[in-house]
Amino acid sequence: MTEITYTVTDMSCGHCTVAVSSELSQVEGVESVEVDLETKLVTVRGHDLRDAALRAAIEEAGYEAA
Repeated sequence: MTEITYTVTDMSCGHCTVAVSSELSQVEGVESVEVDLETKLVTVRGHDLRDAALRAAIEEAGYEAA
């Protein structure tokens, strides 16, 4: 299993968590998504994860991954 962590600085509320988690969960290979609003970190775990697809999902939710 692979784990990738992104910093998503614009997240600030429960809606942000749901939006980002929902989009990332739809990406092929994603098994779990953990969002920490306090640290602004999003951790994605799964198999054969593609960075470009994960970043696109975060952007689709309305945020930018660093």
